[in-house]
Amino acid sequence: MVIVHSPRCLEYSAPGHPERPERILTAAAELEESPHTWLVPEPCPEADILRVHTAAMLRDVQIGHYEDVDTPHFTNIYELARLSAGSAILAAEQALAGTPAFSLMRPPGHHAEHNRVMGFCYFNNVAIAVAKLLAENKARHIAILDFDCHHGNGTEAIFRGDDHVLFVSLHQSPCYPNTGLVSLENCVNFPLPPRTGPAEFLHAIDDALAKIRTFAPDLLAVSAGFDMHEDDPITDMALDAETYREVGRRIAALRLPSFIVLEGGYANAFADCVATFVDGWESP
Repeated sequence: MVIVHSPRCLEYSAPGHPERPERILTAAAELEESPHTWLVPEPCPEADILRVHTAAMLRDVQIGHYEDVDTPHFTNIYELARLSAGSAILAAEQALAGTPAFSLMRPPGHHAEHNRVMGFCYFNNVAIAVAKLLAENKARHIAILDFDCHHGNGTEAIFRGDDHVLFVSLHQSPCYPNTGLVSLENCVNFPLPPRTGPAEFLHAIDDALAKIRTFAPDLLAVSAGFDMHEDDPITDMALDAETYREVGRRIAALRLPSFIVLEGGYANAFADCVATFVDGWESP
């Protein structure tokens, strides 16, 4: 698996904020213990962002003219958010070329809506990559699997009603942002109760993957959150690191061109969760 990563994503932080740079630093260190090809991304062009977000939102991220208590403005966050989106695009291009790729970057993206920053997310990385591939006719049908503990409200809102995209999400409910309670059009939601354990979660994953098989996409995009771990400080689920190994194995068994974009995950076990997921993908 190709790992797309830039150490520049470690440049911003806020005291006490769970989306801290150490989580990526430790995950990168664990992945470096196994042989992978590492690629460094370039910032996403504004034209690609504007397929998904409004020009006003893009400008707001540049100057910090928005209000979201969870998503503070940092010096250079506009450039770093573009870099994270560019990493998702590079990962998608690697997948189309025949090699699965993991964008190990921050900030995450799946809460960012068409015209709204929210939930640690500035630009919607996976949506930007998917929209670019569709616009350039590099893929006709793309499935997005989101297994972050928090529903990917931004991704769903951006693609709802688009017959070229299937969005499938597994998430805790009730939980921020309190969306994803029902399935709508091309968006299939699996809201899971608090304290869902490995057996129940893997059963839901199998159901989600069955939906994706039926859709028969040209490409699979994965919004990978690791915040369903039992020790995550801001969620209330009951998975362990080994569950993510099985998740990786089962997704890889679809044998679809695939790329992964990092979303959340804030437990001390985060790096182990990422490493076991990648190992499960590579060792079906």
